[in-house]
Amino acid sequence: MDETALHGGGSGMLARYQHYLGEFVYGGIDGSVTTFAVVAGAAGAGLGSDVVLILGFANLLADGFAMSVGAYLSSKSEQENYAKPRRIEIREVEDIPETERQEIRDIYRAKGFEGQLLEQVVDVITADKERWVDTMMTEELGMMHEQRSPMAMGAVTYASFVTIGLIPLLVFVYDYAVGVWPAPLFASSAALTTIGFVLIGYLKSAVTETSRMRGILETLLLGALAAGVAYGVGDLLERLVSGGAA
Repeated sequence: MDETALHGGGSGMLARYQHYLGEFVYGGIDGSVTTFAVVAGAAGAGLGSDVVLILGFANLLADGFAMSVGAYLSSKSEQENYAKPRRIEIREVEDIPETERQEIRDIYRAKGFEGQLLEQVVDVITADKERWVDTMMTEELGMMHEQRSPMAMGAVTYASFVTIGLIPLLVFVYDYAVGVWPAPLFASSAALTTIGFVLIGYLKSAVTETSRMRGILETLLLGALAAGVAYGVGDLLERLVSGGAA
């Protein structure tokens, strides 16, 4: 196989996956934060590994599915909301082309184009119906076409939620299935989750094009706050229940 074609194909595949990096990042953030919050709440309540695993995996699979469905429906709705006005624009371009052509002229005159240059721009845009309609959708209606697959967006969100969200549970899985974990479970889970937060924070900064350190610190702070609240609630409830039982 031609080396250029090989690299070109690899670059195209990478670029295609990069379109879904945002869904991966936000799915991973939600998965890691919510699952670690469950672990922290269980630790605050003094629950065993078996209970942590039940609560953790129930949250991981159910919340991940709910989030992926939300991503799918949101993307699908955007595409459907785009399709109806686009059909109207196509019909108007076909039925009243001079009026639509004048609208293109008005749009680009407002952008500063004048005289022969303006007419050349109008001619180029209106020479192709798809380009003409796309321009009307963007410039007149302010609508952009979401080209990413809703199904793929949902799948990436779910995969990220489950994969990154599994990290806080790994030590509990080992402790329950293999043997006694050689270090405090909650502290070990927190350490592993911190690594996950750093990774997701780094990727988040790539998506938002902000400082790497800022992205990492924001994600760590979000996780710490969620865990702190969950741990405090778990500890409070355990004290209330224990006090009531006594």
